[in-house]
Amino acid sequence: MINQSYKQMLQKKSVIRELSEYATARGKEIGYENVFDYSLGNPSVPCPPDFNSTMIDLLQNSNPVTVHGYSPSLGIESVRKSVAHSLNDRFGMNYESKHIFMTSGAAGAVAHALRCVTQPGDEVITFAPYFPEYNPYVNQTGAVLKVVPANTENFQINFEAFEAMLNEKVAAVLINTPNNPSGIVYSTETITRLADILRRKQEEYGHDIFLISDEPYREIVFDGVDSPYVSKFYSNTLSCYSYSKSLSLPGERIGYIAVNPSATDADIIAVMCGQISRGIGHNCPPSIIQLAVSQVLEQTSDLSVYETNMNLIYNKLVELGFTVVKPGGTFYIFPKALEDDAKAFCMKAKNYDLILVPSDDFGCPGYFRMAYCIDTEKVERSLAVLEKFVREEYGINK
Repeated sequence: MINQSYKQMLQKKSVIRELSEYATARGKEIGYENVFDYSLGNPSVPCPPDFNSTMIDLLQNSNPVTVHGYSPSLGIESVRKSVAHSLNDRFGMNYESKHIFMTSGAAGAVAHALRCVTQPGDEVITFAPYFPEYNPYVNQTGAVLKVVPANTENFQINFEAFEAMLNEKVAAVLINTPNNPSGIVYSTETITRLADILRRKQEEYGHDIFLISDEPYREIVFDGVDSPYVSKFYSNTLSCYSYSKSLSLPGERIGYIAVNPSATDADIIAVMCGQISRGIGHNCPPSIIQLAVSQVLEQTSDLSVYETNMNLIYNKLVELGFTVVKPGGTFYIFPKALEDDAKAFCMKAKNYDLILVPSDDFGCPGYFRMAYCIDTEKVERSLAVLEKFVREEYGINK
């Protein structure tokens, strides 16, 4: 008999993927330039030219056995060392290569981190709104995901609800900052308070509580926004990173876990990750991609377009009377829908070829997400369509 739990998952496909597939199909009918697809968080700017140049150089001038051979299970040592050095320079940490584990993107990083610090029956707490894939990431480890309701005033942490949910079963807290879907960056005040609570609860419960910090949008932070490096504030932190967004390399599936050197068992967690890989198959990321990324660690794509797009959309939403918290980073914005049923709102928008994602799966009903990683010219054209939609469907005029 086939596995019934995975069979049941077929009944609940990702709404984001479904909408993206619809947008692609609709684009074949009317031209994709006429579909205002805000569904999928797929970077819209090219990777740095130096990355491509490095790839070409590796292919033309390096030993093919080296660039196409298996990576060591923990990642290539020189790459791990370079990542540690870069993080130390940027954030004043003291990582060594032994604290870095190379992964297949942030998903692979979170998958390993969760298995390192939880056992079946443990609880993992996260905060709404949250990335829906956290459900299978956590629940398929045998741990149980618990979701703290959103603080919709500013989408910082709802600390009162968080402290009420904490109990001795909690082994880890999973955060995502800058946040998908809200675009909010947790402030220094927020991270400091979170760290203080976790230290206090560790002492009260007599066991470690790890903080798993999911950080693929770390580099996409807008001008003037407070964006602390989480590991600076709490020793038992595992930072999960991906180069998908900063370098516009989502298809290359490359990232890492950085274990705070002050964490419990810090010197063996990366080695444990190597053993976890044997069971889940997330092992040995491509050697050539590791080597190429290690040469551009201090670079990013031109990320400024995302702030440009955010301001265009945010200003129009405010003008039209939407309730919306201004993003501090990422390429997402999370307005409140104009009716309680966000799914109904987004279905009406589809009739105008506006593809918006309802918020139910993010754990925060009544909102919708726009992934504005599209060409600015298309964003500008979409604003008149958005205005027409709310005028005709909801009687709102600017």
